[in-house]
Amino acid sequence: MVEMIKNPVLRGFHPDPCICRAGDDYYIATSTFQWFPGVELYHSRDLVHWEFTGRPLDEKRLLDMTGVPDSGGVWAPCLTYEDGMFYLVYSNVKTFRNYHKDVDNFLTCSRDIHGPWSDPVYLNSSGFDPSLFHDDNGKKYILNQIWDHRDKNDPFDGIALQEYDPEQQCMKGEPVQIFKGSSIGVTEGPHLYKINGMYYLVCAEGGTFYEHAVTVARSKNIEGPYELSPYHPLMTSYGHPELRLQKCGHGSLVCTQNGEWYMAHLCGRPEGVHKRCMLGRETSIQKLKMTEDGWFVIDHPSGLPQNEVPSPGLPDFIVSERPVKRVFPAKLPDEFQTLRIPLDQRWMAFNEERQSLVLYGKESMESLHTQSLVGIRREHFDFMAETSVRFWPVNYQQMAGMALYYDTTNYFYLNVSWDEVLGRTVSMIVCDHGEISVSGERCQIAEGEDNVYMRMKVKNKTAQFSWSPDGENYFEIGEELDATKLSDDYYNEAEHGLRFTGTFIVLCCQDTSGQRCPAEFEYLTYSPSGGEA
Repeated sequence: MVEMIKNPVLRGFHPDPCICRAGDDYYIATSTFQWFPGVELYHSRDLVHWEFTGRPLDEKRLLDMTGVPDSGGVWAPCLTYEDGMFYLVYSNVKTFRNYHKDVDNFLTCSRDIHGPWSDPVYLNSSGFDPSLFHDDNGKKYILNQIWDHRDKNDPFDGIALQEYDPEQQCMKGEPVQIFKGSSIGVTEGPHLYKINGMYYLVCAEGGTFYEHAVTVARSKNIEGPYELSPYHPLMTSYGHPELRLQKCGHGSLVCTQNGEWYMAHLCGRPEGVHKRCMLGRETSIQKLKMTEDGWFVIDHPSGLPQNEVPSPGLPDFIVSERPVKRVFPAKLPDEFQTLRIPLDQRWMAFNEERQSLVLYGKESMESLHTQSLVGIRREHFDFMAETSVRFWPVNYQQMAGMALYYDTTNYFYLNVSWDEVLGRTVSMIVCDHGEISVSGERCQIAEGEDNVYMRMKVKNKTAQFSWSPDGENYFEIGEELDATKLSDDYYNEAEHGLRFTGTFIVLCCQDTSGQRCPAEFEYLTYSPSGGEA
């Protein structure tokens, strides 16, 4: 019996997937936005089991996101493989909420998926979602969405194509608009494929929320004109609230060794009356088939995205399980990321004997520049996370602890700080669209207690925090919190601006006094619970 692909294949914040094959190996690249290192890479050999394989943009020479806004940074990367070389095209979005989008697009290459990656080549800044196409005549082309800042109501100006010169490492000729999009609108995320002498253009449309869709057009000539598929759209979940996978769109294609076609795509799994996707935008895979007249459709009678999909039946790819308890043996475990820039030895160190992490207090949780913060993704509806911290603040400007974090405007933060009357205290800070409040009472930490143990229990839509002086007896602090607020869907575009990321469990330390007060974290546990992921 053929094993089934169970969607989503990448749970939690893994949006805008680009899939490619290199021999018997399959890779998916996803967006990371303001989280560093940039671009999440996963590896598989059967399309069923996927294993984290690295983040290539791991140096400032490749990616400097200092000051980028929440949900800026790396959007929709494109990973391709040709003649023994991996090519990664990516953006660095520096502004995007007003009339203009300041977005620089780059290309880096490597013979090995694990690097080293070449110095980035600047491509253009005319729009976002850049991708690279390798034609069979040896030519290479860059595609991207064009942003027209003059029309606030309809700034999406189609898809541009321009030749890239790999020898000179620069763009060549003039860009050509090859596709204006369908009536769905909001045309972005282009990927180009040449199949049986025809050029197939796959685009995202409808915006990345519930109207999201995948559109396909084709042409005999690379510059068009492109004919829209009569089976348009190739995929959407819009209008089908009964489907578990919603927001389906932003697809990219891959052909297996046996000639079967699959599509990796973005999706979300909403919960509750507000239809909020607490796990962010995730990655799923659908099986495709080609009609007699040469168009792609979903290989299922309904034509709709499926929770389970027949795999290509390739040999099983064995993936090691992640540990529940993460310690810090002189380095950050692979799952951890920082915000915008790498943390260097001025702000991060390790106690090798205790295998612990030391963070030196830096800027506030609102900073877009240098936060002393590390985190891992929330990938399950139900989980428990726990840490132990040693922290000795001497004034109220110093804080450290564990947070359930969406971005600088929405988070729940259990922290140790200082109070002039109580001394060392534990408190629960809630940031809701930038408005900060304290949930519950501040708790005094008794003298002689070095470690403070912190725990969060998240059950789907709710989060309850607690703390302990001994790691055995825990005391709830603050009220039960609405975890659905830590999602893209909690933001109103007109009032707050759009968001596109996901929730992290973070360890952090702030010291706005400038004294670099250190916090030592002994471990972080992340333990999924319940049934469905």
